[in-house]
Amino acid sequence: MGYTSPFTKEQLMPQPEMLEIQKQKGELFIGLPKETHFEEKRISLSPDAVSALVAHGHRIVVETGAGNGANYSDKEYSDAGAKISYDIKEAFACNIVLKVEPPSLDEIKMLTPQAVLISALQLKTQNKKYFQALAKKRITAIAFDYIKDEHGVYPIVKSLSEIAGIASMHIAAELMTTSNGGNGLLLGNIGGVPPSDVVILGAGTVGEFAARSAIGLGARVKVFDNSITKLRKLQHCIQSPIYTSTVQPKTLAKALMRCDVAIGAIRGKDRSPVIVTEGMIEQMKDGAVIVDVSIDRGGCFETSKITTHSKPTFNQHGVIHYCVPNIPSRYARTASVSISNIFTPYLLDIAEEGGFENAARFDKSLRNGMYFYHGILTNKTVADWFDLPFSDINLLIL
Repeated sequence: MGYTSPFTKEQLMPQPEMLEIQKQKGELFIGLPKETHFEEKRISLSPDAVSALVAHGHRIVVETGAGNGANYSDKEYSDAGAKISYDIKEAFACNIVLKVEPPSLDEIKMLTPQAVLISALQLKTQNKKYFQALAKKRITAIAFDYIKDEHGVYPIVKSLSEIAGIASMHIAAELMTTSNGGNGLLLGNIGGVPPSDVVILGAGTVGEFAARSAIGLGARVKVFDNSITKLRKLQHCIQSPIYTSTVQPKTLAKALMRCDVAIGAIRGKDRSPVIVTEGMIEQMKDGAVIVDVSIDRGGCFETSKITTHSKPTFNQHGVIHYCVPNIPSRYARTASVSISNIFTPYLLDIAEEGGFENAARFDKSLRNGMYFYHGILTNKTVADWFDLPFSDINLLIL
């Protein structure tokens, strides 16, 4: 009995090779509405970033005046290739909406169903209605303060923390002047005059950049943190002798009594721990300055109360307190460029991958930042905080 092949004659013939089909690049339609949040002056994309995106074939709508707070004119955005809109609804009607602050409930109503929203989340300031409104519109939402890259770093949070750290020393130097009610000391070190003393609470990114700035000016710096690992890392980064210590009440009280400036940069899981008591502040020098950078998490000084950019300070026990929660907005141009430089590669990658769906499938950092996917809540922290149903993003994007 002869052998019968299971293949047909056609199947045994040489076949043309099937080449991998190139991914279809997606065209992005991005809206940049003007920020309406109190004293928010930043914008998510600079004119240079808009120019780069437009050069790749993407469309961008900028609401008139959106860049004014960061000293970017409508003309600069128009010259970069964006469409300037005088109707706020047009900016919110785009497929992708970029904001710095999370949108208000009225702004969510203007979003197109199934749109992609990229903004900060600021979980502690939200309520249940915000998430219900996003779910109703089936929005896909990414919190840039939750985006974590492959190195385990939160790039935008880190960048804004760097600004806040450097800015905290600039602000302190300003408040120490006689004209601002300070003790009239120069934050620095000149021949024949003892240097200023600075105490920094927290050895994270804010603490590191505050310490760098203070040391650069010639101040004597003491850094307190309960993480030995963070203190070691700080000493390695600074590359100059620096006093570090764990938080011990007696040692801390003594350091605060002698200091001219105290910077609060300690963050807790839910709120910043209060590690400086009112009694310690009563013992500080008259005219000393406190800059509580951790005020957005409740503050780490017992006397801290939220202040604003228009009324930034108050005096208690003879000590000047600066407790503005949104320090980077004070330097709106620098903060906008910083945010823009991080956003632009993400947006170009989304387009390169053929749209947001594909990009989220392959880019873990985007999935880390996502808290809504087509109206389904995908962030467990948010779900636990507001007692809302939650689905794992990895089960939704296959």
